[in-house]
This record gives sequence, structure tokens and C-alpha cells, in this order.
Amino acid sequence: MASSGNGNVANGNGTARNGLPAIHTHKKHVNGICHDDSGPTVKAKTIDELHSLQKKKSAPTTPVTGSQTPFATLSEQERQKQQLQSISASLASLTRETGPKVVKGDPAKKSESQVHHDHHHHHHHHVATPTIAVSDSALKFTHVLYNLSPAELYEQAIKYEKGSFITSTGALATLSGAKTGRSPRDKRIVKDDVTENELWWGKGSPNIEMDEHTFMVNRERAVDYLNSLDKVFVNDQFLNWDPENKIKVRIVSARAYHSLFMHNMCIRPTPEELENFGTPDFTIYNAGQFPCNRYTHYMTSSTSIDLNLARREMVILGTQYAGEMKKGLFSVMHYLMPKRQILSLHSGCNMGRDGDVALFFGLSGTGKTTLSTDHNRFLIGDDEHCWSDKGVSNIEGGCYAKCIDLCQEKEPDIWNAIRFGTVLENVVFDEHSREVDYSDKSVTENTRASYPIEYIPNAKLPCVGPHPKNVILLACDAFGVLPPVSKLNLAQTMYHFISGYTALVAGTEDGIKEPTATFSACFGAAFIMLHPTKYAAMLAEKMEKHGATGWLVNTGWSGGRYGYGSRIKLPYTRKIIDAIHSGSLLNAEYKKTEIFGFEIPTEVEGVPSEILDPINTVSSFPSTLLTLFFFYHLPMPLNLTICFDLCILQWSDKKAYNETLLKLAGLFKKNFETFTNHKIGKDNKLTEEILAAGPVF
Repeated sequence: MASSGNGNVANGNGTARNGLPAIHTHKKHVNGICHDDSGPTVKAKTIDELHSLQKKKSAPTTPVTGSQTPFATLSEQERQKQQLQSISASLASLTRETGPKVVKGDPAKKSESQVHHDHHHHHHHHVATPTIAVSDSALKFTHVLYNLSPAELYEQAIKYEKGSFITSTGALATLSGAKTGRSPRDKRIVKDDVTENELWWGKGSPNIEMDEHTFMVNRERAVDYLNSLDKVFVNDQFLNWDPENKIKVRIVSARAYHSLFMHNMCIRPTPEELENFGTPDFTIYNAGQFPCNRYTHYMTSSTSIDLNLARREMVILGTQYAGEMKKGLFSVMHYLMPKRQILSLHSGCNMGRDGDVALFFGLSGTGKTTLSTDHNRFLIGDDEHCWSDKGVSNIEGGCYAKCIDLCQEKEPDIWNAIRFGTVLENVVFDEHSREVDYSDKSVTENTRASYPIEYIPNAKLPCVGPHPKNVILLACDAFGVLPPVSKLNLAQTMYHFISGYTALVAGTEDGIKEPTATFSACFGAAFIMLHPTKYAAMLAEKMEKHGATGWLVNTGWSGGRYGYGSRIKLPYTRKIIDAIHSGSLLNAEYKKTEIFGFEIPTEVEGVPSEILDPINTVSSFPSTLLTLFFFYHLPMPLNLTICFDLCILQWSDKKAYNETLLKLAGLFKKNFETFTNHKIGKDNKLTEEILAAGPVF
């Protein structure tokens, strides 16, 4: 008898005992409603065997591509052996002259048979008694998780790292621990016979010295920590999209978050490139979970980021903020590239459809990311670039975008890039829906997203381009006296490039205060290695050789300082940038300003001519009339509406404008005193030209 769906047995006439129609479960014809979808049982007899069928064998990490490759005659086993020997050498203790026994794979994924085999093996073989030359970590295997994919790193982070979650868009949200930003005062560079003469030391320099011995103490501490772990993550990747000048980097870390971050930020090698990777040019030991010894010489806290340029190594202790790795490598490129006559630059870079390249320099808040991201142009990169004899190239393979107050309307490209594979640092999200609240600063204001550059729709791949036509220096002038746009000659470009000016708005806790001028040499003083004038001289040489034009664009205030004037509207700035890209601004009529000696255009399409010269923003509009319309919300005629739009960009009087202009000029001069003692050019002529390009009063 067939069983009915409700547990009642059907009788012979097709009805169940409760009077409902019986449900027949025998096989019906092909065209019926029910189909037999049954299939053979899987061959696996256990869950582990079933799981083993779930994953198919992928291609080897370093496949044989032909006899032209150095490892073509090696077996896969031999290639892996050489790779592991290279990693073991990287992790070697310099005191004990030995490294751990490294094997590939996650220790948690060892099969039962392998565990049984290991137990059987150790039962019959005695381990040699350790000597003083061998560390305890050499008695065990250190498992190497080598160049894992984002999916594999997600699994590692979710399983083993507290504070790791998948957000609603598929990004991986992580926490960087107590440090949510860089620690520039804890970054040190080994000062030896070579670097003592090559690097920029002293007043104004970001380079803080340490000696070789202290570096080795910290290196040993970091390596011992990494070797004591059951597993470490190893990334072998590249810097610089220029194939002739790319740098091989190896990152050894303890966290899946750090490995995924560097997977995104560095250039990802193909399997063929990994086959020929060999010995890295630079290695990072990220033991950030473990503090440095504060009693060690030169240490001032439990955090230490140490660079040894002779050994081509970097050690991180006491901070898990991933940006230390990115910016540490950028510092290294600022040292290595100029040695090859390649200029390293802290800039954004994009290219028009006709091949015209523009560089964008600017400190935080100046609009560098916003203005270099243009849907009508290709993005070469957002932060770090090289300018060689062949053109420009991005140093990185990804973007590291700020997320605070991120919204889809203003930054659609960044918003859409936050998906699977993206690392979200220190963001706050809804406990249930996992939707991120980008306005929440509960963890930090410095929330970040790290994603591969190909997540940007108009990214140019490979990230290289021809020589730049325009060099755009961005300044958010909260004093309100710099013109919206100025054309610079070479000497002025060098002067303002070295100055790296912007103005931050002061805190308003006790009411609005005066803006604070900020100067960062070469628009990235925290990362440069050589004296700023050396980078400036290289920039001027390349601009002159390839016919590039320098521009200073003020994205800040006009008609008064912050609190009195108004910020220049973004559409106006975009019109100015468009005119620079098109070349139309080169053909404009110009006039020279006082004090700074800027060449400013008298007309830019789509921009009110009145605001192009700050002197024109001195108020002549009757203040009583303005008050009447503004405060009493009276309707204004169209012509007065236009006047009002311009009036909010007007200084109260000429005296206030001149006083503020002279004050800013004085701040420029005072800042530049740091660089006047460094002579460049034949007979110091270049230095004199740069000084003459500064403000005169």
C-alpha cells in the first residue's frame, strides 16, 4: 500500500482513510507533473571523503610554460622545494643561522591519515637533542600559506581572526587593533656609512635614525615570533607596473587580513611570473601583534617600524595597521627609483582618450582623489607613481580609499568597489544586516577600503601611460587668498612642489579660529627619503624635457578665510581642471598677481570671471541690502540673485585681504628656510631660481 502524505494509509480505491485523495509516489510518465530526479549515491563513505570531492585540483602555482624558463626541467616537487627553501631562508634566525622547517598548507586541513602517519613517524624516530644553535621553532613545522586567493583568505580571517565579518556587499570588515593609523614617530631607518650621506636627516626630515644592531635585535624578535606560530602567510608580489623597473617584494605576516590587504595593494603576479620569482628584492616581516622591547636602544614605545635599506628589509612590531606596509614600501621606492633616474611621486594620475596624462598632487582634503577620478578619463592610479624616460607607471596594484562619510552619489566608483575581495578597516556595521554605516566614527575617523585597481571601471590596465602634459598642485587654501587657478613657470612649480602647502581648518570647540597652514615637502614628506630639492630638480628636468605645464589649483576658500568666505564650488574647480586637460587654458589671456607673482587667467569657460582674481572678491555690494534679502528671505530679482551668489565669495575690505595675503606669504617664507641650506644645480644657480620664485614682499 502506498503511504499518504499525512501519514494515513490509503485504501484500495485511491482515497485515504480520512477521505482525502491518496498521494501516489510511484514513478509517472515523463510528461507528468512529478519527475524522478533521483541519482546514484555519491561514492564517498564519510563526510571527509565527500569534502575531498568538493574541491578539484587547481593548476600548480608555478606551472611549466616552456624550456625557456629556468625551472622548466624541474618537477613540481622540486619547484615547491626550492620555493620553500627560499621562504625558510627569509625566516632564518640570523643569530642561530637557521630557519624553521616550512611546509605548505594550513595545519587545520591535514587529513586524518596524515596525522596518523605523522604520529607513527614520530613514534619510531627520536628527535635530536637541541643545541644552542637551534631554536625551539626548528623542532616543529611552520606552515606557509603562500599567495592565497581572496576566498581562501576570507576563510582564514573568519575562522581565526576575531573582528572579521563579511559585510552586506561582500567586503571583509576587519579591525587593526589599538593602532588605527600610521605611527610616524615610531618609524626608523638604519643609518650606516651609505645612508648617512644619501638620505635626508635633521630638521624637517621624516627620517629618524637607528643603528644596525638595534635593527637586528628587532628583526630577531619579529622572526622568532613568526616562527613560533603554527602558520604564517607569505605574499610574493611586485611593485611598479613598468616591466623593466618592477621590484619583487615578499611579505611575511601572521594575519589573513594583512595578506589580503597586500594582495590588493601590490601588483598580483601571474603563475608564470611566480615561477621565475626567485629571491625577493625586499622583504617585510610583519609581527605587528607582538610588541617591541621598549628597553631596546632607540625605542620610545612598544611600536616600531624599522627599515634597513642595505639588507632590503622592513620589520613591523607593535602595530597591526596595514597602512604601515603600504607606506613603508613607498618609502623604499622613494629611495630605489631615483637611483635609476626615475622620479617617485605621491600623486594621483589619469589619462585622457587622446593620451594626455595629468599628475595630481595634494594633501588630505584637497580633492586629489575626487579630481583624479574622472569618468571621462582613464585612471592610472590614485596615490603612488613613477616617472621614467618612458612615461608614468603606477607603483601599486590597488587603491586605499578613505571611507569616512562615503556616499554613493559623491563617490560612486569607490562605493561600487567595496565588494568581495575588498578589505574594510575599522568600519562600523549593522549587527544583523551587516550594512556599513560610513558616517560612524566609533572605532576611528580613519576608516579605509583596500581594493584591486581593476575594481574601478575606467582603470587603465596595465597601469602605465605616456609622459604627463600637466602637473597639477592642489591646495585647499582656508585663508581664502590664493586664486582658483594659476599657471606656474618651472621655478614656481619647484617652489610650490617643495612647499607642499594646504591649510587645515582649526578646531571650532571654542568658536571659529584661524586656519592652520600645513606644509608637507613634495606633498608627501612622511615618505620621502632624499632631500626634497632632489625630487624637485628631477621633476623640473622631466617637465622641461617633455613640455609639461605646472598649475596651482586652489580648492579651498575665496572671498574670505574659513568662517567668512565660501569654499569654491566643486563644479567651478571641475571646469578649471577640464580646461587644463583640453589645453584651452594655455590659450587664455593672463595677468600677474602681486606678492606670489602668479599668472592667472582672466577667463575660464563656465567659471565666474570675478572669482579668478582674489582681489576682485573684495566687497562692494551694499551690506545692508544683502542683509535685507538674506536674513528676511525676501525674493530677489535674477540679476541680484547672481550678485548674491558672487557676494558670498567676497572679502569685507581690501585691508583684511592684504593682511591675510601677507600673512600666508610669510608662512611660505618661514617654511622654506628649512630648504635654503641645500645647494642644487651648477654654482647653486637652481637654488637661487627656486627662492626667487617664492613670494616677494
